Amino acid sequence: MRIEKYEARPQNKPPQEWFYGVVFQEPIIEAPEPARNRSLKVLFEAGARTAWHTHPLGQTLYVLSGVGLVALRNEAPRVIKLGDSVWIPPNVEHWHGAAPNTSMTHIAIQESLNGKVADWLEHVSESDYLRNPVD
Repeated sequence: MRIEKYEARPQNKPPQEWFYGVVFQEPIIEAPEPARNRSLKVLFEAGARTAWHTHPLGQTLYVLSGVGLVALRNEAPRVIKLGDSVWIPPNVEHWHGAAPNTSMTHIAIQESLNGKVADWLEHVSESDYLRNPVD
């Protein structure tokens, strides 16, 4: 068993090549092998978002606060709010982040495959981000 105290866990700014805007990540758990769970609490300030990316074993998002957007490639963004859960299947290109005028915090849960949890792609264009979202 391992207990990680809250005050000992760092809050990090992720690499700018993977995110746009102001984003903070706080690790929840990075379970040791053979477990594969990797979970983070992620705060997106208004307008902030991930780049396009995929996860080899899929990803679950659980919204803790605010209003966010999540989109699959070639689809309009979907609005996500407090308490919403999202499942993104393995290897599906997507992005997620805050709505333009409000922050959003979610928990991101994914599993590693051969030590890898994500494949990062290009940044989301303004036209993709501002495309009329579906509620």
